[in-house]
Amino acid sequence: MPRPLRLSVLDQSPVSAGKTGADALRNTIALARLADELGYHRYWVAEHHGGGMVAGPSPEALIGPIAAATRNLRVGSGGVMLPHYSPLKVAETFGVLSALYPGRIDLGLGRASGTDPLTAFALQRDRRDRAPDDFREQLAELLAHLGGRFPTDHPFSRIQSLPDMAQRPEPWLLGSSRQSAIWAAELGLPYAFADFINPAGASIAQSYVERFQGSEHAASVQLAVGAWALAADTEEEAQRLASSARLAFRRLRRGEPAPIASVEDAMRILRDEGRDPLAPSRGRREIVGTADQVRDGIVALADEYGASEVIVVTITHDDDARRRSYELLAGAFALPAVAQRAA
Repeated sequence: MPRPLRLSVLDQSPVSAGKTGADALRNTIALARLADELGYHRYWVAEHHGGGMVAGPSPEALIGPIAAATRNLRVGSGGVMLPHYSPLKVAETFGVLSALYPGRIDLGLGRASGTDPLTAFALQRDRRDRAPDDFREQLAELLAHLGGRFPTDHPFSRIQSLPDMAQRPEPWLLGSSRQSAIWAAELGLPYAFADFINPAGASIAQSYVERFQGSEHAASVQLAVGAWALAADTEEEAQRLASSARLAFRRLRRGEPAPIASVEDAMRILRDEGRDPLAPSRGRREIVGTADQVRDGIVALADEYGASEVIVVTITHDDDARRRSYELLAGAFALPAVAQRAA
């Protein structure tokens, strides 16, 4: 059996070819219910703008319905792209969610735009100049709003964040670069590294561990790693199913995001482009195979990073196949709800 390891879900709300964004959002709610029943630890929804591939531009709008539809999951953002927003507004929004669902709300924060440059510009309120690169300052301000810890001479010290912040969200910093690890360590924040974006991040995660300074947000290191994984009943079927995501990643790199193609279409298009549809995407780590193979790959990844939690993102054209993948992983890891149901 694998060592104790928290298993969580990152849902990007993929839009399948022939379906709508509304279908994708309904699938997100249904998958969250299943993850709750299976015993996953947390369920995060992503923020992406301006593309037809995924349907989640507003995690803060999805978190409430997901929390209402589940009982035990921690629910949060993976993440809110803070450069687009006022720190006070983010603190207030997640304060409302935390008041409604105490002890269950995570506020995952990212620095990336989550979109192309033109859409990022359209998201700006003030378009007279490019948005400043002041993420570190934004992050510190947001944490001060959450904790009510502005210096007494700071003008914002008189602001009362609403509602009562006795129930606060748990802040996490998300990243795929060394700078994010440095900030997470300096501020004493839990840290989630996106291996599915940068598969060479083990040394970055180690720098977070080495530099970490405890805070009111985390007394000790909390390190999670985000992994792209897909399990099926056979290795051959898993590799076939993964071809849809491989084509989606390829299109995304070309700046041509599109709905997730069916397996048949994806395999045909990849072959026409001179690619082996059963070969892993270049520059990405894929953990694909049977439940046992994927479990072993996830455990190896967690060991490589020294992480106590793996947050799994899975994209397929067929939502039933995506649900089946999470079911197989829950069984392979003997998650508490699965073990209880079996007993």
